[in-house]
Amino acid sequence: MAENHAAGQIRDLKASLDLNIYGPEEQAGELENQNLWSRSLARKWTVMLFLGTCLLYCARMTTPVCAVSMAATFHWSKIDSGLVLGGFFWGYCFTQILGGHASDKVGGERVLFISAASWALITAGTPVLAHLGPHTLALMTVARILMGLLQGVFFPSLASLCSQRVVEAERGFLMSTMHSGSHLGTLLAGGMGSVMLDRYGWESMFYCTGVLAGLWAITVKYYLLKDDVTVKQMEKKSEIQSSLSRKRWLHLFKKPPVWAMVFAHMCTCSTSYTLLSWLPMFFKESFPHATPWVYNVVPWLTAIPSGLGAGFVSDFLIAKGYRVVSVRKIMQFGAMGLSSMFILPLSGSVSFTSAVVFISAAVGFTTFTAGGVSVNVQDLTPSCAGALYGFMNMMGALMGLVLVSFSGYLIEVTLSWSVIFALVALVNVTGLGVFLVFGDARHVDLQENDYLILD
Repeated sequence: MAENHAAGQIRDLKASLDLNIYGPEEQAGELENQNLWSRSLARKWTVMLFLGTCLLYCARMTTPVCAVSMAATFHWSKIDSGLVLGGFFWGYCFTQILGGHASDKVGGERVLFISAASWALITAGTPVLAHLGPHTLALMTVARILMGLLQGVFFPSLASLCSQRVVEAERGFLMSTMHSGSHLGTLLAGGMGSVMLDRYGWESMFYCTGVLAGLWAITVKYYLLKDDVTVKQMEKKSEIQSSLSRKRWLHLFKKPPVWAMVFAHMCTCSTSYTLLSWLPMFFKESFPHATPWVYNVVPWLTAIPSGLGAGFVSDFLIAKGYRVVSVRKIMQFGAMGLSSMFILPLSGSVSFTSAVVFISAAVGFTTFTAGGVSVNVQDLTPSCAGALYGFMNMMGALMGLVLVSFSGYLIEVTLSWSVIFALVALVNVTGLGVFLVFGDARHVDLQENDYLILD
């Protein structure tokens, strides 16, 4: 008994010494290795997250696709339709940081499952709400805000999940795959919506998308979530990260690489929102006799392989020994620099074919951000990647709302599209310049020589 007691004391002393010899960064590194997915599990999650992102955008685009039919059914004005559609973005902005913080604490898998199950239920229940009573406009606006609130946690949770479960050299491909899923979801919503609206009515699209999203959530819950492992690992990791989340936020926001990353992400999001919002009208007014599906489908179809290719290239370069910061800046140069080179010619006189080619190239290069700024948050702050990515996404959405509105004002005043494309290029180049000068890829969520000291 005495020997066992002495052995136990020796083990406790050794564990205590280990805890105090190694700093938080070394401990976090050991736990990170324990949390990494196996290669087979990583493949399963990559496929499921790709499908989840696709369904996310299908559900997000369901109301815009059905807006004309719903407006005719319920006698909405343009202002009423705008109120319903705009509700999503207001909800979307408010849960970004919360979703990322929750994912950092309890694991991104859980947050993704809970949010997906919730917005799937809202999507499938939208037709029921619409016919529930005389206050259809209010109910649809509230449903749209709830949709934004629930979907706002997705990409911050994904960033947190990527930093916890995926090795550094494979994060670019995972993020680019997710972004490709968003483009596929947008295309499917448009294509599927056109068919279902004509044959079965607008309600059918909500039912179909909601049911598919619900099946996705059920599959994740019963085939991929490992509750016992996840809880145990995340509880251990939170012991180290809890102090970081409380004590280091002010420290993080004083770091130039963090603000350079946030600003570049804001610029990328805002210009993407602007192009997505105004390109259909640009083509319709500039080329009234052109086939609509060409300019509505081809650019976003191009984005899928280009996004996957960008992720593969970024991971390949890191695996070959290139510095991570160099790879991030190269990819962001493609996303903001090369895309702007194809946007600027649209300020002049171009043919329809040339316009489609330029826009397709610009949209394709924009997807390179999945190997740049979008994954840089996991390089800089792996301990709180979800929360910080949520902050980035929130700021990007707010700047997007401002830039889209300001672009509409410029079009109204100048009666010219050239100023919009020049503005998009200017915002891109400004964000790129800041990131190239101040961007970095070294951890900044732990101060140097920040070790636990033995009392």
